[in-house]
Amino acid sequence: MTSFPSLIRCVSSSGVVRYRLGDPLVDRYLEFVAGRARPNTLRAVAFDLKTFFTVVGKDPVEVAAADVFEFLAHQRGDRTVVRLADRESGVSARTLARRLSSVSGLYAYAIARGDTAVRCNPVPRGLATRRQGGRGSRVPLVRVPRTLPKILAPAEVDRLVAALRTQRDRAMVAAMLLAGLRRCEVLGLRLVDVQVADHRLVITEGKGGHHRVVPVANRFFDALGAYLHDERPANARTDRVFVVLKGPRRGLPLSAEGVDEILDGARRRAGMEHATCHELRHTCLTRLREAGMALEAVQAQAGHRSLESTRVYLHLTNDWLADQYRRAAALIDADIATVADMVAVQEVATR
Repeated sequence: MTSFPSLIRCVSSSGVVRYRLGDPLVDRYLEFVAGRARPNTLRAVAFDLKTFFTVVGKDPVEVAAADVFEFLAHQRGDRTVVRLADRESGVSARTLARRLSSVSGLYAYAIARGDTAVRCNPVPRGLATRRQGGRGSRVPLVRVPRTLPKILAPAEVDRLVAALRTQRDRAMVAAMLLAGLRRCEVLGLRLVDVQVADHRLVITEGKGGHHRVVPVANRFFDALGAYLHDERPANARTDRVFVVLKGPRRGLPLSAEGVDEILDGARRRAGMEHATCHELRHTCLTRLREAGMALEAVQAQAGHRSLESTRVYLHLTNDWLADQYRRAAALIDADIATVADMVAVQEVATR
């Protein structure tokens, strides 16, 4: 018998991961999430709920809106020390917004079931305000700033790749750097998804479960071929491309934690402060845009549902904004020169 909330990670014989916190309602919700979300989402929701109920210290059916506001205050810290990046303390606004979303999802599920004591969602949809003119609106509980993602410089990429120890690790990093794959997409690759003749990968473990086919440069296939020929166990018990190479789990699918551990080690050996899986993906998509790839093509490569998600890479490219500004400034200067010439002609004509 475990006390609530106590996060327990269970792995079935087939490698399926599930989470429990020790409360019947919460555990049923996590089973519901597991059936409709990706493994990364399930893990994040489980951790978010554990964090929330650890702070609140109440039975899930007894939580009220006041508890949510106390949780917000706790997560934001006392503001005696703030980050330079966003002038905030405690956890980031993005993390806090995600945690509130996880909690709200739990109570939406409980209400939809109709067999619990929960009758309303304790997470407010926002704070009501009145704008000029009498129109009512709501502002979010947490304002999430729109920040630019971090990318790696070419020299940093070289240092990171040089610090990798196996062909498997080089192939995984190449998939992110050359194809813009997410971590879950790299781990979800199966042997049948690798189309060597066409230099393409079939992505079936994409965000939201969406499928796509993406081209990849030869360097990825060089590293992948060396890994499959020299390192991947011949008796691997899975059709996943990337597996564990040593220890009791040899031949089983590599986990997200395993990838993070590999990158952490390479980053330390390279003397780098940052180089996450998502930063590798951002680096790829930024370089593709810099090289002149159409924004719609970058969207397809990235697997974005909305073009708005892809527009951020316009601002990361070194030359795009400067080129756009120079063109606009040249037109403005031309218009000013034309007006000046017209005024000069009129002055001459009136003399």
